[in-house]
Amino acid sequence: MTSKQAMSSNEQERLLCYNGEVLVFQLSKGNFADKEPTKTPILHVRRMVFDRGTKVFVQKSTGFFTIKEENSHLKIMCCNCVSDFRTGINLPYIVIEKNKKNNVFEYFLLILHSTNKFEMRLSFKLGYEMKDGLRVLNGPLILWRHVRAFFFISSQTGKVVSVSGNFSSIQWAGEIENLGMVLLGLKECCLSEEECTQEPSKSDYAIWNTKFCVYSLESQEVLSDIYIIPPAYSSVVTYVHICATEIIKNQLRISLIALTRKNQLISFQNGTPKNVCQLPFGDPCAVQLMDSGGGNLFFVVSFISNNACAVWKESFQVAAKWEKLSLVLIDDFIGSGTEQVLLLFKDSLNSDCLTSFKITDLGKINYSSEPSDCNEDDLFEDKQENRYLVVPPLETGLKVCFSSFRELRQHLLLKEKIISKSYKALINLVQGKDDNTSSAEEECLVPLCGEEENSVHILDEKLSDNFQDSEQLVEKIWYRVIDDSLVVGVKTTSSLKLSLNDVTLSLLMDQAHDSRFRLLKCQNRVIKLSTNPFPAPYLMPCEIGLEAKRVKLTPDSKKEESFVCEHPSKKECVQIITAVTSLSPLLAFSKFCCTVLLQIMERESGNCPKDRYVVCGRVFLSLEDLSTGKYLLTFPKKKPIEHMEDLFALLAAFHKSCFQITSPGYALNSMKVWLLEHMKCEIIKEFPEVYFCERPGSFYGTLFTWKQRTPFEGILIIYSRNQTVMFQCLHNLIRILPINCFLKNLKSGSENFLIDNMAFTLEKELVTLGSLSSAIAKHESNFMQRCEVSKGKSSVVAAPLSDRRENIHPYRKELQREKKKMLQTNLKVSGALYREITLKVAEVQLKSDFAAQKLSNL
Repeated sequence: MTSKQAMSSNEQERLLCYNGEVLVFQLSKGNFADKEPTKTPILHVRRMVFDRGTKVFVQKSTGFFTIKEENSHLKIMCCNCVSDFRTGINLPYIVIEKNKKNNVFEYFLLILHSTNKFEMRLSFKLGYEMKDGLRVLNGPLILWRHVRAFFFISSQTGKVVSVSGNFSSIQWAGEIENLGMVLLGLKECCLSEEECTQEPSKSDYAIWNTKFCVYSLESQEVLSDIYIIPPAYSSVVTYVHICATEIIKNQLRISLIALTRKNQLISFQNGTPKNVCQLPFGDPCAVQLMDSGGGNLFFVVSFISNNACAVWKESFQVAAKWEKLSLVLIDDFIGSGTEQVLLLFKDSLNSDCLTSFKITDLGKINYSSEPSDCNEDDLFEDKQENRYLVVPPLETGLKVCFSSFRELRQHLLLKEKIISKSYKALINLVQGKDDNTSSAEEECLVPLCGEEENSVHILDEKLSDNFQDSEQLVEKIWYRVIDDSLVVGVKTTSSLKLSLNDVTLSLLMDQAHDSRFRLLKCQNRVIKLSTNPFPAPYLMPCEIGLEAKRVKLTPDSKKEESFVCEHPSKKECVQIITAVTSLSPLLAFSKFCCTVLLQIMERESGNCPKDRYVVCGRVFLSLEDLSTGKYLLTFPKKKPIEHMEDLFALLAAFHKSCFQITSPGYALNSMKVWLLEHMKCEIIKEFPEVYFCERPGSFYGTLFTWKQRTPFEGILIIYSRNQTVMFQCLHNLIRILPINCFLKNLKSGSENFLIDNMAFTLEKELVTLGSLSSAIAKHESNFMQRCEVSKGKSSVVAAPLSDRRENIHPYRKELQREKKKMLQTNLKVSGALYREITLKVAEVQLKSDFAAQKLSNL
C-alpha cells in the first residue's frame, strides 16, 4: 500500500500509514505522562486504527526507543516504508539527525518491526547537514544532494558513494524490475560544435542543454535518455511518478505522470504526452495513486498550499478537491480490501487521537468526524457539469449500438431463411420429391458445400452427377441406442478408401406434421478393423514397407509394382462410418425419421475439391421401440457380442484413449497376460485385434486394442464408457508393467499413422514441385494416382519406427533438390497457369507442415 509521511504542527512529530494503521512518531525528552522532561531523548510510536463502530481512531499499541545522546539537538528528517534486503518485507522507517559540536552531523535510520521494537539499520556521520533532496529507497538506501552533487549510502556497504552522473536534479528514484535501483532526473549535456556556433537564448539553452535520463546505481551508467520526457518540458516538470516500465528491443519504455510549474498533471507514454489535466490549485508538490476497486483509479495530488485534489486516471478530469489540509494518506483504513484516502485537517492532532478527519474512496465509502471545509457545493456543481458532458455521448453510443444490433438481427434472420430454403431444396432432391421452389426463391439458394461459382444455374446437372446410388458404395446401414446416444453406422465397400477428413455422415430429421427439417449435430468416426490376424510388426521383414513407398519415385518400374501387389501382408478390412448424436432432444417426438446422407470430398489432380453425396437410407425410431428395447444395446451372458454392429456401436460411442507404452529394460510380454487373465478379456473372432472385457463391475464392456510394434514398445487403445473407467484400467495396468515403464498419451493417434502421413504429404509436395517442368507435368495425373494406391498399401505394412524416421530424410533432401532445380530453371508460363501452380504448391505445403507439426508434438 502506498504510504506517505507528514509533519504536524510540532516539527518533532511525523505521521505515516502502514497496513491500514496510522503510525504517530514523536521525539521528546521523556515519556508522554511526564510533566517535566528529562535529558535523555526518547522516540515514541503509537499505532492508531480506525474503529468502524465508533467511527474514530483508537490507539492499538505503543513503543519507544531510547537514544543515548545527551546535550544534542535531535530532529526527525523523514519517515516512510521501504523494503529490507534481508527479508524483502516492507517496514516503516524513520531517519533522525543529531547535531553535534564542530558542525558534525550524525544520522540514524531506525526500522520499526511489528512488535513495536526499533532496530538501528544504518548510522553515519557527515561534515555538513542534509537539507534537500533526501530520499530513502529499498535496501534501505539513503540518497541526498549536497551543493551540486548527489550521494548515497546503503546498509549493505555502509560507505558514502557519489553519483557519477552529472545530474542537475533528480525527479524520481526507485527500483525497476530487471534493472535494479535507478534514478530519473535532469542531466546536463554538452552541445555540439555546430550548435555552439549559434548563440541561443537563455530559455533555449535551459531547454536543450538538459534532458531526462535514467541512471543505474549498480552499474553507475545511463540506461536510457529517450522515450522519457521531451526536452521542451525539462524546465517546467517539478515531480515525476513512474506508472509502468517495459523493455522493447533492448530499449527502456516508460509510462509516467508529471507535475509542472504551470499547475498541470500530464501523462507521458514512451516520451509522448497523452493526457493533460489543469489542476484547481497552484504549486503541486506530490502525487499518490489510489485504487478504490472496480477499476476506479485516482491520482491524488497534494499542494504546498495545504490543499489536495483527486484526478480520474481514465478521463483525466478532477473528481474532487479539498482545502485546509495538514495531511493526505492513502491505505485500506477500514479493511474493505480496497484503498481509501484519509484527509486530516489542520490542528487535528492532539496527544490522544485523530479528531478531525475524513475517509473516502470517492464512492460509497465515506466517514467523517465532522463537516469538513471541503467546498461540497462547488464539487456538486462540478459533478452535474461532468454529467451533462458525459450523458450525450453515451446516448449517441447507445443509439449506434442499437442500430448495429438491428442490422445484425436482420442479417441473421435472412441467413436463417436462406439456409432453411437451401436445406429444403436439398431434402426434396434427396427424397425424390418435386421441388416447387419458385425462381425468385431459387436465386436466394446457396450451395450447401463444395464449389461456389455457377452453382445455381447448373444445380440440377451437378447434383444429379454428384448424387450416386447407395448400392455402389454402401453395403449396409444400421443404428443402435447406447445410454443417451444414438449411433448410426454405414458399412462401405472395401474399394472406397476414406479418412475422417474426407467424409461426413449427416442425419437430417424430418417430421410428418412439419415441412421443415433440422440437421442433427453429430460426431463422426471412421472405424477400420482387420478380419485376418497378422504377426507383430517387429517380426516382419524390415524395409519392405519403405521399398513400397520408394517404387513410386520410379514410374516405369513394373517389377517393383508387382512385388508390392503380391506382398503377403495384404489383409481384408471392414470399414464403418459412424455418426453419434444425443438422443435426449429426440425423445420429445413420439416418432421421428432421419435421412442418412454421406458426403465424400474428392480431389482430382490438385483441382478444387469435388463433393459426392450418397443417400444411404432412412432411420425410423419411436418411443415404443425404445420402451421394448428393440434397438437398445445389451450384453447377454452367453455371448456378449452377438452382432458386429454392436461392436462398432461401442467403438463409436465410447471414449477413446490412445497410449504409447515403452519399456527400455524389459519386453512387454505381460500385456496379453494382463488383457486375458487380469481383465478377463475375450478376443473377438471376427476381429482378432479387439479385446472385449468381461470382468464384472465397471470394467465390463470395455474394449482394448494392443499393437506391439517392437518387443519394448506398443500402442494400447482403450474404449471406455467414461474417463473414470479408463483411469481404473490404467491403475490396474501399472501394477503388472515392468519397472521404469513409460506411458504417453497420444492425442493425435498412433505414431505409425502420423509418420506414414508425413511421408505421403512430402511425396505429394515433390510431385507438385515437379509439375513445374513440362516433361514431368505430362505424367502428373498418373503419378498422383500411383501415390494414392501406394498410400493404402504402405499403411498396411508396418516397419520399425526407427527405420521409418530415417527414411523420411531422403525425401526431405530430394524435396530440397527439386526446389533448387525449380529456382534455377528459367520457365515462362502464363499468369493463369502460374496462379494455379502457386495455389497447388501452397495447399500441399500446408498439409505437409500440418503433418510435421502433429508428428513433432508427440
